[in-house]
Amino acid sequence: MDRQNLTLMTDLYELTMMQGYFKHKDRNETVIFDVFYRNNPLDSGYAISAGLKQVIDYIKNLHFSKQDIDYLSSLGIFDSDFLDYLDTFQFTGDIYAIPEGTVIFPREPLIKVIAPIMEAQLVETAILTILNHQCLIATKASRVCYAAKGDGIMEFGLRRAQGPDAGIYGARAAVIGGCSGTSNVLAGQLFDIPVKGTHAHSWIMSFPDEYTAFKTYADMYPTACILLVDTYDTLKSGIPNAIRVFQEMRQAGVPLTYYGVRLDSGDLAYLSKKARKMLDDAGFPDAVISASNDLDEFLIDSLKAQGATITSWGVGTNLITSKDCPSFGGVYKLSAIMDESGNFIPKIKLSENTEKITNPGNKTILRVYEKESGKIKADLICLVDEHYSEDEPLLLFDSHEPWKKTLLAPGKYTLREIMIPIFKGGKCVYESPRTMDIRDYCQAELNTLWDETRRLVNPHKVYVDLSKKLYDMKIQLLDKMGQQ
Repeated sequence: MDRQNLTLMTDLYELTMMQGYFKHKDRNETVIFDVFYRNNPLDSGYAISAGLKQVIDYIKNLHFSKQDIDYLSSLGIFDSDFLDYLDTFQFTGDIYAIPEGTVIFPREPLIKVIAPIMEAQLVETAILTILNHQCLIATKASRVCYAAKGDGIMEFGLRRAQGPDAGIYGARAAVIGGCSGTSNVLAGQLFDIPVKGTHAHSWIMSFPDEYTAFKTYADMYPTACILLVDTYDTLKSGIPNAIRVFQEMRQAGVPLTYYGVRLDSGDLAYLSKKARKMLDDAGFPDAVISASNDLDEFLIDSLKAQGATITSWGVGTNLITSKDCPSFGGVYKLSAIMDESGNFIPKIKLSENTEKITNPGNKTILRVYEKESGKIKADLICLVDEHYSEDEPLLLFDSHEPWKKTLLAPGKYTLREIMIPIFKGGKCVYESPRTMDIRDYCQAELNTLWDETRRLVNPHKVYVDLSKKLYDMKIQLLDKMGQQ
């Protein structure tokens, strides 16, 4: 895809605030903004980080073209000196982030922007729209793949996506979350991910009869011959005609490398079991039975429990739109402002809603693993100047219920800092992996979750704790604000 200038893909108030900073504040005042979300989507026990590559591309190409400046001028709300500033605008700050494919949890920073206030303000909307979408779809895909218990999942929701961008980047996110491929050819080209597909009912209907349609398709694609068998009658017509074609292929010496049938309607559990027996009795025990038809993780889980013999699943609408939870809920909040001495002064947002109170300061995240199992014990949000040693005891406590504590003994846990530098001084210092490599990394990340956290209903909660130093800072700010 040609590189797009998305600089004006922002809310108007980002620009009006920028003009306010330009005229009434030190435009070079350095601030810290955190991107985080408050609750796991889909009632899940976790989420998946995705979209960082597109954030990087956006930041690299951030500039106001002459056409942009002319348009802003035409609005009649921006002064010429501010527009002159925008004419030479570029991002000069630092960005830290959790890499794509990483398992993530509520309230921890996914991205941290450290930059002059005008630059940090401008990038808010674009970063959120990119991350909110891809994190959501990657999370949904990981749940669908978990329900399938190792069966292949193909994403094919392009025609049901909310527009081209949602279809393209949703396909990428779905593959990161675990899908084996997509039907979206452009996504395949852009991100070097596998593209897969069969044929539609219209293919069958365009021929004089079902057998001729199957035979023609098999002659063209003998090494990827999945036949859609429910156009007329699945058990009386579709499966028998498919078996006839497979028999003729075998008799002609055509290797049956990847072949089978697809079900797209009806009682998938019943039909798949009947189809499996018919195929096995005919001598085709290795024939694939794939299925589609408004699938999601709950229906797949139910079909598996019913003994369905489906081994490949095509998931469209419910995945690409995350139909049961269409919003991720990421936010972008100010957490610190640098003073004249170069020290960051923590900032906090208050709210009547406790979960909307932010965590102040310049932070990073330590992932705490149980050493024996390699599973995630907790995440610890701490200040960047704090230091921890695996050779010392580690006390974790719930910041909402601080009397709940866990003491980890030396040698029983390991630590990993999961935020890494992406931009330094406006220059990108990170190279994004290939999408399929991110997918592999994501699978390894998912394996660090306990099974109880991955279950689809009422998952076990992974705790995101604050360090004692950060917790004390937060309480002091709350007390101070409460006295005003």
